[in-house]
Amino acid sequence: MSKSKSGNSSGTIAVNRRARHEYHIHDKIEAGLVLTGWEVKSLRAGKCQLTDAYILFKDGEAWLLGCHITPLQTASTHVIADPTRTRKLLLHAKEIGRLIGKVNQSGFTCVPLSIYWKGNKVKCEIALVKGKKEFDKRATEKERDWQRQKQRVVREFAS
Repeated sequence: MSKSKSGNSSGTIAVNRRARHEYHIHDKIEAGLVLTGWEVKSLRAGKCQLTDAYILFKDGEAWLLGCHITPLQTASTHVIADPTRTRKLLLHAKEIGRLIGKVNQSGFTCVPLSIYWKGNKVKCEIALVKGKKEFDKRATEKERDWQRQKQRVVREFAS
């Protein structure tokens, strides 16, 4: 019997690909998530989206907004599930203070990059980011296309 029960062999539950396209990533931090039972069951089934999610700092605490966890019909029969409720992030006070300082002073934004399993705990990788300009996005796309083309040529040459 395999160690992992779910079909997802890696620990990754959801990735925010849009964040990597829209922002320059400067610093990454791992945070815990406060979840209810039905949310954990839904995450085991991979029912999570981070597309429009962001981090809000209020009263010295960090909150995850806009993360959509779709409730399972079988797991949430006795509770009224709110798929986009605000979820608390678990961080040390020093980390929260440093993030708040960067967001307020330097024009950084804080967004979630991914949600994943670490042992039996759910973790959220958050990042301090700055928005990319349109020409930066085009340059990133051009570089990615060039890398793909190089790989294609190498594969054709090797065979």
